[in-house]
Amino acid sequence: MRTSCLFLGILAMSMMSWAQSDPRPEILVLGTYHMANPGHDIHDEQADDVLTPKRQREMAQLIEVLKKFHPTKVAIEADVDSKPVKQEYSDYLAGKYTLSRNETNQIGYRLAKELGHSAIYPVDEDGDFPYERLLNYLKANGLKEKFDSMQAALGGQGNEEIDLLSHTILEKIEEINSDAAVAKDLSWYFACAHFGDRWDYAGPDLVAAFYQRNIRIYHNIVALADSPTDRVLVIYGSGHLGWLRQDIANDPTVKLRKLADLTDQR
Repeated sequence: MRTSCLFLGILAMSMMSWAQSDPRPEILVLGTYHMANPGHDIHDEQADDVLTPKRQREMAQLIEVLKKFHPTKVAIEADVDSKPVKQEYSDYLAGKYTLSRNETNQIGYRLAKELGHSAIYPVDEDGDFPYERLLNYLKANGLKEKFDSMQAALGGQGNEEIDLLSHTILEKIEEINSDAAVAKDLSWYFACAHFGDRWDYAGPDLVAAFYQRNIRIYHNIVALADSPTDRVLVIYGSGHLGWLRQDIANDPTVKLRKLADLTDQR
């Protein structure tokens, strides 16, 4: 057992040493609000129409900022085996597809095309999110009021509604990707972990299920980085941002980049 632990320790140190001395792929996760208002999240933001001329000019501004990262690959929140994404992007390159309101299109497809990329990479993996089970546990144990008070103290879930009407798209995205917003989002999940008992770990199991989904997504992302000079830009709903950032930061074989690295250059 001690020999195995020693081997693993040496292996980890070797990976750290390699990662610090050699070039590493860079990964930047861009957290976004859902521009098409699909209503799939617990807390959905209601945004105005991204296709208006004003918002399209703002979208062009965001695209120019993202180009500063010089992405070699663009990954999006779509099923990892999605055939429609491949077809849509191919048609878009050929001038036969009109971009939808979805951020995968508005940011992902547009940016990849302007960079001259021949492909775009879906990396999403579905997973369980047992929120209803948590609510049932809270009600059965008289804890719903305490949970609601916790949410109120945190200002709601981290990806709560922000002011989408009085800011530009870039300003909204900058707010979502700020360290403070990311920390707030993660704090909601860890607060959920407090609700449960040895017979029903409702809160911890919710957090564990969401972590499992995100670590699988991370696996799909990091698999794209097959060269030390790769720079992978990942476009995802903001609820995933903190988890994916943690994965990148804790992986010594890659380098974490943030939107602030680009906007600070303005």
